[in-house]
Amino acid sequence: MQMRLEVVQVPVSDVDRSKAFYTEKLGFVPDHDVEHIPGMRVVQLTPPGSATSVVIGTGMTTMTPGTLEGLQLVVPDIAETRSELVRRGADISEIQDLGGVLFAYFSDPDGNRWVMQGETQQHIQEAHKP
Repeated sequence: MQMRLEVVQVPVSDVDRSKAFYTEKLGFVPDHDVEHIPGMRVVQLTPPGSATSVVIGTGMTTMTPGTLEGLQLVVPDIAETRSELVRRGADISEIQDLGGVLFAYFSDPDGNRWVMQGETQQHIQEAHKP
């Protein structure tokens, strides 16, 4: 059996505002923005280098905008990525070291909460192997 997580819905209240945030401030690539049926707009956005996309839009979910939390973006160099996103206007927390693994946090305009994780260093990975 094989399964791939390729798309995650993110509940938002204003699709255009959220699309601008994800593309302009975070650098996500807009894959498509379509309305196949009236009232159902689907905007698919992919983080640079990711195999998984997010979908924002209308008429797709009953989740309340701003209630999603814990989506995690793993980046090779968290300091460099954070610096670039701050330069683009994103409000991202300072980097926190949680036992050798580095994290930073941010929210989209609706309050959906994201985690950015630096790649785990090899010696940390080795220490946690069974």
